[in-house]
This record gives sequence, C-alpha cells and structure tokens, in this order.
Amino acid sequence: MDSTLTLSAHLAVDLAAVTLLTFGVFYPRHRRRELVPAYLALNVALFAVVAGLGTVGGDGGLALGFGLFGVLSIVRLRSDALQHQEVAYYFITLVLGLLCGLPALDLPVASGLAAVLLLVMYGADHPRLFAHDRRTVITLDAVYREETALRAELARRLGEPLGWTVREVDYVRDLMVLEVRYRQPEPSARAEEFSRRTASRRTPEEARRRTTRSRTLAPSHPKETV
Repeated sequence: MDSTLTLSAHLAVDLAAVTLLTFGVFYPRHRRRELVPAYLALNVALFAVVAGLGTVGGDGGLALGFGLFGVLSIVRLRSDALQHQEVAYYFITLVLGLLCGLPALDLPVASGLAAVLLLVMYGADHPRLFAHDRRTVITLDAVYREETALRAELARRLGEPLGWTVREVDYVRDLMVLEVRYRQPEPSARAEEFSRRTASRRTPEEARRRTTRSRTLAPSHPKETV
C-alpha cells in the first residue's frame, strides 16, 4: 500500500512538471503543436518503464534495464525540422520521466530536482536572452574568397555576422550557400515612428471603406456628341 502511494505521488509530481514544461514554457514560445504529444508520451512512457524497473527485483529488473537501454539507443532525434531548443526539451522530458520514476528516491528530492530542471529550461530558453541573435541559411549569388568582403556582404544583408559555416560552393553557377549566425540590428527611431504613424492613420473602418470603394465600379456615362 505504501509503495502504491509513493508511486502515485511520484506520478503526480512527474505529470505536474511535464505539463508545466510543455504547456507553460514550450508551447507559448515555439507553437509546435505536433511536438506536444511526443513530449508527453515520451515522459509518461519512461516513467512507467523506470517505475517498473524499480519495483521488479532480481533478473527481471536487470532484463528491464537492458531493454530500457536498447530503447533509448534506438531513439534518434535526426529530424531536420527540429531546432536545438526543441531537442533540449526532449531531453528535459526524458530526464523528468527517469527522475520521477525512481521509487527509491525521496519525494522532496525528486520534486526539488524537477523544479531545478524547469527553472533552468525557463531561463535558458527565455526570449529576452540573446534576443537579437539569429541563425539562417543564405544563398549568395557570388563566390567570395576573401573573408573581409564576405563579412561586409553579410553585414549589409543581415546585420553583424557572429560566425558562419560554408555549406556549398558552386563555381559553375557562381553561388555559395552559408549558415550564418548574426545579430539583428535594432530598428531605428525613424522607422519606428513611421510604422506608428502608418498604423495610427488607418483605422479598421477606413480600411473597410477603402476596400469597398475600390471594389465599387463607377457608372460609365455615354459621351454627348454635338
């Protein structure tokens, strides 16, 4: 009976932690709905496996441990659509399931470690942390052999380049493909003032009137001949 209560308490901590991570931190920042069930399923599945591993003793626990090792070695996160932040969320959900699934671990210790993981992920992926740093893939219609000229071209097109990796150089078509890490320049005061004026001039009613007026055709009057 005590083991059941302990396991239920660990499960409640795990579900609360992964729910807060998924719906409170990840989805409001990245809006990747298709990854939400993947995170939840991975966390709960690992919790169930580790809880079973902790309750089964003897050779059964050893066999279950080797099975868990085989499952984790098969899972590979090689999708091109995943960003590095999303892979980090994968590992956090995985560690939460492993941590909270250990029945021998005290509940306050498991809760404290889960809170530490959540706080670290909340701060590491905060939008204000390196807010102007960007990463993109750009194709240039010229092959630059000198680093100074390439840096000047990237600064003109994107902003201050922090670093780049050359993916492809094609001398036949005279182009090169680069993965660039750059710092986005802050908008100037004149551009912000112009955008505010443009937004304040047009109200929703005026926009609808202009749309209706453009769709309405003026009646054509026949010419009078004298």
